[in-house]
Amino acid sequence: MTKYDKSKLPSRHTSIGPSSAPHRSYYYAMGMTTEEINQPFVGVVSTWNESAPCNITLRRQAQSVKKGVSESNGTPREFTTITVTDGIAMGHQGMKASLASRETIADSIELSVRGHSYDGLVGLAGCDKALPGVMMAMLRLNIPSVFIYGGSILPGVYKGKNITVQDVFEAVGNYSGGIINESELEEIEKVACPSAGSCGGQFTANTMACVSEALGLAIPNSTMAPAPYESRDEYAFQSGKTVMELLSTNIRPRDIVTIDSLENAARIVAASGGSTNAALHLPAIANEAGIKFDLFDVAEIFKSTPYIADLKPGGNYVAKDLYEVGGVPVLLKALLDGGYLNGNCITVTGKTVKENLSNIEFPKNQKVVRTTKNPISITGGVVGLKGNLAPEGSIVKVAGMNRLTHKGPARVFNAEEEAYKAVENKQYQEGDVIVIRYEGPKGGPGMREMLATTSAIYGQGMGDKVALITDGRFSGATRGFCIGHVGPEAAVGGPIALIEDGDIITIDAVKGILEVDLSEDELKKRKRSWMPKKNEYQSGDLWKYAQLVGPAINGAVTHPGAEKEEFCYADI
Repeated sequence: MTKYDKSKLPSRHTSIGPSSAPHRSYYYAMGMTTEEINQPFVGVVSTWNESAPCNITLRRQAQSVKKGVSESNGTPREFTTITVTDGIAMGHQGMKASLASRETIADSIELSVRGHSYDGLVGLAGCDKALPGVMMAMLRLNIPSVFIYGGSILPGVYKGKNITVQDVFEAVGNYSGGIINESELEEIEKVACPSAGSCGGQFTANTMACVSEALGLAIPNSTMAPAPYESRDEYAFQSGKTVMELLSTNIRPRDIVTIDSLENAARIVAASGGSTNAALHLPAIANEAGIKFDLFDVAEIFKSTPYIADLKPGGNYVAKDLYEVGGVPVLLKALLDGGYLNGNCITVTGKTVKENLSNIEFPKNQKVVRTTKNPISITGGVVGLKGNLAPEGSIVKVAGMNRLTHKGPARVFNAEEEAYKAVENKQYQEGDVIVIRYEGPKGGPGMREMLATTSAIYGQGMGDKVALITDGRFSGATRGFCIGHVGPEAAVGGPIALIEDGDIITIDAVKGILEVDLSEDELKKRKRSWMPKKNEYQSGDLWKYAQLVGPAINGAVTHPGAEKEEFCYADI
């Protein structure tokens, strides 16, 4: 007999009473017992696929989750959803599918859970957009849920130095710049990614993994263990047991994700020198909980948070190194001790952040994480910028950068391909501000990342000599003076659409300024003669995405969120 009252759970609609006989016949067809049918149903969703190493271990880990559910009087029901892997989608039209995939992931999980009336959810994710997509679905559905990350890749080694896929992208720039030959490029590409798992640096996947712990949606210390480690299976097993405890106590995702826990999450992004993409994903997660938390809110927290984790791409270490000194709890402990974290937020353990960290001691004799009293820099690794070129804001990753200001003439391109070709052929000058526009959420459509272009610039030795701004995005692996999420985007007539070659642009990451040296009258004059640029995606999912997607300032979301919700799935 189960200890759970099935009559109050969503799965009662598909498993209890005479009217559910047809549904039960399907369950019996799959070998389920009467006892299993009478237990709570827990969806176990993973983004397993053979598209990339990020996802390849998730099927294995899902089996451990299911075991944890089963041993706690629950009935796991496994299903999968898509991912788009940025490392493979990068540098071509495929990247337009990346951010749109976040919405598809959240939507598909919602539809599967709604259609099959699951009572709880455990979500496993590997690639960049899958992490926020899964967390968004959890908040949208608001059934007891636990998030688990698939784990990072092990670092590659080249000439005695740890490397990541970022080094491969930059090696392409080295090759085009004549710094290395084709044989050396081939050597690097063969050793950079030696195992399963997500990119090892503090790129988007590891950033959002840290966020999942800081929000309280993942069990403590479950995120930084590399994917090949067998310890991942134990974390998965415990996640399965934990979701059943949450069903018993009825602690739901919206009890966990509050304005305070979102601020905690933003703190860990800044403290770890995390990906600028977090400034898109945190507002999108907040939207699912009906909380206003936009780019400016995120940037304000970034500004007041010290940068303390020496992680790639701005620093020297990878996720494996962080795990070996104690993982995300060490980073959270440093922030809590420094007074930068709200310790009263509830988590999936049923305990508060402070309670979870009560036995954590900050490790000495290690160089991966510092205390807040001895930061790498007093300002967070990610900074928000605003001005007449970005009235709705923009974002830049400054972790590891020495130069925080730049002023120079615009070199304007209306697509990433145009910019990449110019960079490849070295058709730009020291001091230029490369402008890539019509790559925003609507204009792309899909808000592409620009890692191929920025890596080529860096690989040519020009990373600290030029700047780049775009209404698109940057990879968490991007380094250099690269400003993304410029809003309003060019497709809706934002100021970035009005820039011309030679206009002088000022970037100041200390004061938080992004401006073009044009008067308001001149901008209005140019706006009157501006004509919208039609993109070539006039059918299919990208067309649909462009019709629905909102501005980057609010997370580039495609629906109104919980603020407009009249009835929550969890209460059916």
